[in-house]
Amino acid sequence: MGKTLFDSPSFANHEGVHAVFDEKTGLRAIIAVHSTARGPAVGGTRMWNYASSAEALEDVLRLSRGMSYKNAVADLEMGGGKSVIIGDSRTQKTPELFRAFGRAVDTLGGIYYAAEDVGVSVADIAEARKVTPYVLGLKDGPEASGDPSPVTAEGVFRSTLTVARRLWKQDDLTGLTIALQGIGHVGGYLADKLHAAGAKLVMTDVNTALLAEVAARTNAEVVAPDAIYDVKADIYAPCALGATLNPQTLDRISAKAVVGAANNQLATPDIGQILFERGVLYAPDYVVNGGGIINVASEMKARQTGGAYDPQWVEGKLSRLMETLEEILERSAVEKRPTHEIADAIAEARINAARDQKAEQRKAA
Repeated sequence: MGKTLFDSPSFANHEGVHAVFDEKTGLRAIIAVHSTARGPAVGGTRMWNYASSAEALEDVLRLSRGMSYKNAVADLEMGGGKSVIIGDSRTQKTPELFRAFGRAVDTLGGIYYAAEDVGVSVADIAEARKVTPYVLGLKDGPEASGDPSPVTAEGVFRSTLTVARRLWKQDDLTGLTIALQGIGHVGGYLADKLHAAGAKLVMTDVNTALLAEVAARTNAEVVAPDAIYDVKADIYAPCALGATLNPQTLDRISAKAVVGAANNQLATPDIGQILFERGVLYAPDYVVNGGGIINVASEMKARQTGGAYDPQWVEGKLSRLMETLEEILERSAVEKRPTHEIADAIAEARINAARDQKAEQRKAA
């Protein structure tokens, strides 16, 4: 007998995994709800030309678990979920496809809210919104939070400054070289911030036209995609897809710190242990890149209360998240444990506390 969903190494007690197919539009999607302990599961929608449905399943399982941890560490009243649409976002997008996706999200009745992610734009989410209220990251209306990418980039930038203060005792990035992998939605905003703070940038991306544009305005050196791992840099900033910290790249990366926007940067947890043993400071990805989901959470909060998008609330949550990152880095140094283990422990404690509280409430009822 072949392997089932429950045999997957990425299955982590998910509450639900939903396969979606729409013959008319060609929609093939998977929606994974990892946890609703802290509230409705919230997470972006990724459109990617996966090599197989098995690869798409592994991705959505890992990403949805990561969202539970990300939302918990950011202290948001939301659980974790994620969705993936199998297809080429450059050639297979249609408004009808995203309305079909919206109808699929709607059938879940609000246990999952979708937002934008790789390959999906705010405009795509707006199409889904025409058929379901269970999407976030809109650009119109008083509660709309818009594109979360600038806030994600701000969180990554502040995390980079936090690491620079810890390792190099400086408040800006003057004299530091950063190898930036990916200058898409978040990476482009981040590049501008890093450049303004004095960093020397070496960057790569598969989109050569965009790469040339961003490099020109940030005085960056451009390298081929695979060459980014060999750059002599102080900080490696992965801002494209995940798992770039793996057995094939680890010995090529000479940076003393890893601070980037990509999700699931560690191919396997033991990579985090290896980085720690080598003295490389890894800023856990779902802490560093939590700014975007904080921005999205403000939209949900406004919708629930009938209020408007509140940038001050977003700033307060982002500042608190940076305090949590400081705590993680300090505890890692004191307890002599890898940073990803400390971050996981904080997230799991918050998720378990919420789950226990719900269980007690059910007993009382």
